[in-house]
Amino acid sequence: MPDNQSFIRLFADSFKDNWVHSALTDYKGSSYTYGDIACRIAKLHLFYKNSGIKPGDHIAVCGRNSAHWGISFLSIFTYGAIAVPILHDFKSDNVHNIVNDSDSRLLFVSDSNRSQLNYDEMPELEAVIRIEDFSMPMSRNEKFTKAHTNIEEAYKEAYPNGFTSADIKYHQDSPEEVAIINYTSGTSGFSKGVLIPYRALYNNMMFGRIALPMKPGMTMLSILPMAHMYGMAFEFLYELTRGVQVYFLTRTPSPRIIFDAFGKVRPIAVIAVPLIIEKIVRKSVLPKLNKPIMRIATKIPGINNIIYGKIRKRMLKAFGGNVTTVIAGGAACSSDIDALLHRLKFPFTVGYGATECAPIICYSDWKEAKVGSCGRATINMEVKVLSNDPENVPGEIIVRGPNVMLGYYKNPEATEQTLDKEGWYHTGDLGIIDKDGYLFIKGRCKNMLLGANGQNIYPEEIEARLNEMPFVAESLVIQEGEKFIGLVFPDHDALKEAGIEENGIEAKMEEVRKMLNQQIPSYEHISTIRIMQEEFEKTPKKSIKRYLYQ
Repeated sequence: MPDNQSFIRLFADSFKDNWVHSALTDYKGSSYTYGDIACRIAKLHLFYKNSGIKPGDHIAVCGRNSAHWGISFLSIFTYGAIAVPILHDFKSDNVHNIVNDSDSRLLFVSDSNRSQLNYDEMPELEAVIRIEDFSMPMSRNEKFTKAHTNIEEAYKEAYPNGFTSADIKYHQDSPEEVAIINYTSGTSGFSKGVLIPYRALYNNMMFGRIALPMKPGMTMLSILPMAHMYGMAFEFLYELTRGVQVYFLTRTPSPRIIFDAFGKVRPIAVIAVPLIIEKIVRKSVLPKLNKPIMRIATKIPGINNIIYGKIRKRMLKAFGGNVTTVIAGGAACSSDIDALLHRLKFPFTVGYGATECAPIICYSDWKEAKVGSCGRATINMEVKVLSNDPENVPGEIIVRGPNVMLGYYKNPEATEQTLDKEGWYHTGDLGIIDKDGYLFIKGRCKNMLLGANGQNIYPEEIEARLNEMPFVAESLVIQEGEKFIGLVFPDHDALKEAGIEENGIEAKMEEVRKMLNQQIPSYEHISTIRIMQEEFEKTPKKSIKRYLYQ
């Protein structure tokens, strides 16, 4: 990677060029300029250096989106250390597992997560930094304790005249160097730490310049969790390379809170999961269009364009009135909603990506998008469908290019199964690709499900916990719309021994459902348990024939 293609250089240049501009703002809270961020990063760099942290060491970050989360994360890779972002709604055992598996020396954590953690479960962790105020509630290393105690003194000694843009000197990254280890799951036995190199991040930023032209003074609202590659790349990292001001909700993003924030922040673009778009259309648009008089009017040429224009204007206003593009990703979009938005000429498009590609694989601008498609291969990327007739017969989607990961951390078996010798990443998704290069997703050839907010859901993890519950013989987790359903064949012998009659099984399974949901992240919650009357049909290896129950 030539010097002018350095990912970290994008940030150094942006901090210098936008020193006095607002950069990170907690919605209805604190705000920091690009200069403020650079000064705080400088302090953390001194702390790392004096603690004995070296470039290449691993530092984890776990907390809800906030300006301080952003500063913590930026300080890691600009120093040359490797960042390990952890989803804030992971349970404590998930966090323990990722910290341990990633060999993280230091953990930045917010209060809501810290109160649930057991430091004894992370024996190799050397220190913990509180995200809210950068205090140190735990240290097992004298160097860390001393470096933290003396941080202000060290900062004044290093920069006696104050830190200025001329003092910015960040790590020089190289293309194949690991920048981030992003875990696709939190549970031991299922966790896979995706090794994301700097070349992947850089190419994603170059894609952003084409898909989302931005400049200083523009605003962006961060809704998706920043520990997820989709939100991290395009609601945070890309914006900071362009001098944009990013607002963080810092709270659970309910529809009411989101749209109140849209009105005040007036973002230039919206990066969303389909669920948000679909809720707006189903609640605000479809009821009007389904009225008898509107059905007739929308079939009249000329009149329909006037009606669609008014609806489009109202929808744009709901997003703050300043938005030029709404991009959905992370999950499939309902085909009827996709088709309607195209008819409305609403600036909406669907992209396709994966954590393993940091994250973008396919995209098309809304003016060029095709209904049902997730676009074409993005810059410098190749996409193929493994099928004898890829335009008509679905096959596995494979991709190659600079966005593709290096592999999975400490997991050569999983790496070998996913990355072939020619550099193709096997996505596990099924699709077809038309003569113009537009990709259409047709399903998954892996078992992974997608949550409404784009999280990767591994049903085997939930099933493993469900099978440990009392009165459950075996189970299967399926997805219906945005809900997850637990199919359960009860342990009738255990029920009989407990004196539970047939008419009491349903109530007992509801208790099981509530117990299960207390143990797993909210986005994995089971909405219903459906009782199976017979055992699941199985293969000769005694694996459940999952496809029969989807």
